[in-house]
Amino acid sequence: MIICAEDLTFAYNDSLMALQNISFEISAGECVALTGHNGSGKSTLVKHLNGLLKPTKGRILVANKDTATSRTAELASQVALLFQNPDDQICKQTVWDEVCFGPQNLGYDKKKTTTLVQEALALFELTSFEKKNPHDFGYSERKRIAMASIVAMDTPILVFDEPTAGLDSYEMSLLINTLKKLQSENKTVLVISHDMDFVAENILRAISLSAGKKVFDGKLRDLFEQTDLMTESGLLHPQTMQLSKACGLYSSPLSTDECVAAIAEQLGQPSLPNA
Repeated sequence: MIICAEDLTFAYNDSLMALQNISFEISAGECVALTGHNGSGKSTLVKHLNGLLKPTKGRILVANKDTATSRTAELASQVALLFQNPDDQICKQTVWDEVCFGPQNLGYDKKKTTTLVQEALALFELTSFEKKNPHDFGYSERKRIAMASIVAMDTPILVFDEPTAGLDSYEMSLLINTLKKLQSENKTVLVISHDMDFVAENILRAISLSAGKKVFDGKLRDLFEQTDLMTESGLLHPQTMQLSKACGLYSSPLSTDECVAAIAEQLGQPSLPNA
């Protein structure tokens, strides 16, 4: 297991318990959605992965390293974290320097750093921006720059906090292609998201938090079929499932393809005719 939480508990102070007795395991190469209300403890949890926060009780192991006794700099070589707001992350005056910042601080040589930066810029179609100031771009471009900067770190674990916020459909496709590439490289990916349409199409497993407690850990389809738990976690069903219910279908399609197939079956056709 590349990540293992054992009764993880964290309190910001005596009266604010943010995480309570959370346990889970994540294998190398898994892509997992971390879901729940705002304030449920998601961001607090992932900040334990790279040592920004230390457990009040229990422990969390990352690549067999106890985060409570490991230096943040040491954990940075294992975990790259995308902040929800790219402006909390961007600190350099050119796009190239911004994306270079992580690999340089991890001590990669110049040749490897250059290769990693070029690949990350290409993934998010930022190559033509490399000499420009990242602060001069709009929100979605800054988001892509921040995502490229963590991908360039080449860590075994990557955490994306609300990565789809502010992206248009084309930029979403760049993100999806990046997640597929990371999984093909056996990277472990955690995605914090309220975007259940994105999650349903691209991720198989979810861990859901409510009021600092783990309330679900399993297949996404099983989470979506528990309406009370969805409500408790502050989540909406993906539009494919909402459409399926409106059409009186018994299936619970997670993707557009599954939804089309379910409607075709309801109509007694092997498939719907091409548009």
